[in-house]
Amino acid sequence: MHTVITGANRGIGLEFCRQCREAGHSVTALCREASEELQQLGVDIIENVDVRNPPDLSELSKIDWLILNAGIWRDESLDNLNFETITEQFEVNTLGPLRILEKTLDRLTEGSKVVLITSQMGSIADNTSGGRYGYRMSKAALNCAGVSLSHDLKPRGVAVGLFHPGYVATDMTSHQGTISPEESVTGLLLGIRSLTIENTGSFWDYRFQELSW
Repeated sequence: MHTVITGANRGIGLEFCRQCREAGHSVTALCREASEELQQLGVDIIENVDVRNPPDLSELSKIDWLILNAGIWRDESLDNLNFETITEQFEVNTLGPLRILEKTLDRLTEGSKVVLITSQMGSIADNTSGGRYGYRMSKAALNCAGVSLSHDLKPRGVAVGLFHPGYVATDMTSHQGTISPEESVTGLLLGIRSLTIENTGSFWDYRFQELSW
């Protein structure tokens, strides 16, 4: 089992590397710069991977699970519509996963799974408080891309899952989350294992409960 993980140097990505490695996977960690914690896991590491302009990844072997986890969070309001940070989030959160997928598409075969780590904040139905324009919009657009991917990859036997990891205590949330990376990834891995070609293109949380769009 070969699993490739983006944004692997910290937070949820690091925990994915840890738990997948413990489960016996061959793990390739993609990141801009490896952390000491990542280096200690004994996984294969490819550095200098910026999802906005990823390098050639043709050296990768067949991929069973492609976990597209890299993302950023900025905080805009109606009184502070920072279009620079909104654009930055689209580049990383929406286009970044597509760019990595394009670089690795020929490494996916029948039975492979593509996992998009998205957010419930990308749910239009769930938006009851407004604000956070760039993050919400970039994740909603990622969800749209994920559904298109599920249709386009289904004939190849590749399933696509969209997963909300929960409000996780990581650097991204200034460690203000309500669950740990360990709890989130433990649940996400159960969901990924339950992902099939029959339920491809669906939107779940880390407890494998289906979410509204």
